[in-house]
Amino acid sequence: MRYGMRSLTAGMLVAAAMIAAAPMAMGSESSEKGAKAPTITIDAKQTGEPISKYIYGQFIEHLGRCIYGGIWAEMLEDRKFFSAVGSKTSPWKVIGDSGAVRMSQEKPFVGEHTPEIALPGGAAGGIVQDGLGLREGKDYVGRIWLAGKPEAGPVRVSMIWGDGPKQRQTVEIALSGDYAMSPLSMTVGGSTDNGRLEIVSEGKGTVRVGTVSLMPADNVKGMRADTLKLLKGLDSPVYRWPGGNFVSGYNWKDGIGDRDRRPPRKNPAWKGIEHNDFGIDEYMTFCREVGTEPLVVVNSGLGKVESAVEELEYANGDASTPMGKLRAANGHPEPYGVKFWGIGNEMYGKWQLGHMPIEEYVKKNNLYADAMRKADPTITLIAVGSVGPWSEAMMAHCADHMDLISEHFYCQEKPGLLDHVRQAADRVRQIAEAHRRYRQEIGALKGKDIRIALDEWNYWYGKELYGQIGPRYFVKDGLGVAMALNEFARQSDIMFMANYAQTVNVIGAIKTSKTDAAMETTGLVLEVYRRHFGTIPVAAKASATLDVAAAWSPDRKKLVVAVVNPTQQSVTADMDIQNAKWAGSGHYWRIAGKDPMEYNEPGEPLRVKIVEGTIDGKKTLTALPLSVTLFALDME
Repeated sequence: MRYGMRSLTAGMLVAAAMIAAAPMAMGSESSEKGAKAPTITIDAKQTGEPISKYIYGQFIEHLGRCIYGGIWAEMLEDRKFFSAVGSKTSPWKVIGDSGAVRMSQEKPFVGEHTPEIALPGGAAGGIVQDGLGLREGKDYVGRIWLAGKPEAGPVRVSMIWGDGPKQRQTVEIALSGDYAMSPLSMTVGGSTDNGRLEIVSEGKGTVRVGTVSLMPADNVKGMRADTLKLLKGLDSPVYRWPGGNFVSGYNWKDGIGDRDRRPPRKNPAWKGIEHNDFGIDEYMTFCREVGTEPLVVVNSGLGKVESAVEELEYANGDASTPMGKLRAANGHPEPYGVKFWGIGNEMYGKWQLGHMPIEEYVKKNNLYADAMRKADPTITLIAVGSVGPWSEAMMAHCADHMDLISEHFYCQEKPGLLDHVRQAADRVRQIAEAHRRYRQEIGALKGKDIRIALDEWNYWYGKELYGQIGPRYFVKDGLGVAMALNEFARQSDIMFMANYAQTVNVIGAIKTSKTDAAMETTGLVLEVYRRHFGTIPVAAKASATLDVAAAWSPDRKKLVVAVVNPTQQSVTADMDIQNAKWAGSGHYWRIAGKDPMEYNEPGEPLRVKIVEGTIDGKKTLTALPLSVTLFALDME
């Protein structure tokens, strides 16, 4: 049964509306000495619809250092030589005579051209890439494709961590004529952030370098072990991929087959190169490794419906179908069984490749939906929405051709701590309220329950410290994310999915350097809510400058109270729990900062972390300054 066809009972609607109306009582009562003590009031009997686990979703896109340099373990830039060696745009430099390396277009190994090194004999010539992050004692593995006559070799491939003759390890490779792949395995004897990989020979003749790859030996099926560990901590139930703006210019077939033979491309939407090393098969492997469900977005920008149907068949068709047979030939005999499919991304925006007026796009959405449902009737389809005229038109003309509707928002920095923190929750509430209006006003929605997939949301501002669109996040941003999660709980009747954008580096919950990874303040909040918040929301409000949400655990043995204190004063509040009895015991998980601008940095000790403790039996809860605390109360 599709999610869009479920209906709410009248009682659920009333309860959800009451919870949504109650929560954010940033009140007038003071916690100062001599004033009336603040109170957190919870009516444990007044419950709403269960909170969908999918509100803790994530989104990864081929942009900046989200995948390459974040999730994917490849250390070399432009390993397939998209740019000419020695050019301003290439990370590769020439060793020896600058004119000895040319880019040959004659039967290139991959892409449009292949570097060819002319060797005079007796003098070293080759190519080098620097800027590699290497750590002492760590093992590295890779491979290189080389072609050339025997007299042009042997080729020496060296990992270099210093300037001394002993500060390198070298693998010698004999040439045999046609391209051959040689494995690389080296151990580094020193640490540096400016290591080098050299490919040189003193032979005579020409050497062609097809592709080269280098990864830490502890990579997990091509993914960074340190990033993967943090991703497992997030425990996100669903990941949206591959975009984002990227998808509107992406040909998914470029990302299948032998990785070394996949063509490098200019990223169609963003800066840099798309290496096509992380395609749909790698994405599915990623999903299995982190224990999540896939959400694949198809190209409804410059793409065609036939390509979308083929991609669906590649993912879900059995090995007897043409695309299922191709998938099996690529080493994946069993269908992936992808349930969630998005038709396009932000097609309302003029920045989007293939953008068209809404009058035309509703036809395109319906064309895609009909064709994809014919190919696989079990899928859940997510249509492109944007609150206002676009979503209204999509609902009016495409209600029978979607199961969920996408919405996006991003918040910038605001002056004033409270204004900055509150804005994400405000946007969640505004979007939910708009869609409730649509249900009342748009006839095509009668009898339907098309819920919201808020599949891009986050704060987006600040300097790009971690690659393109890679700003740092602070305690104040974590507070804002927590308040938004509280609001998702209040809107559980209409919010089915939310995908924090984007998981790694690019406005990410995790940030990486060349050699380390760290959870941001926003990531800590997502992790603690995902692991410890309840699933059945109950009415909650606070009479102080707190934002409060509450939910029963699935077994109703614990009542979890999430308290966000976005002020720089500690607040102790009396607990008024109605229609249930607190045993006075429990646990808490707290994220707190000394300053709104405190942050975590890869490779440094965590300044902000999750602290766990037990509740002392008092009938009060204390929210430290600048804190997010989840109190799991044991109930009698």
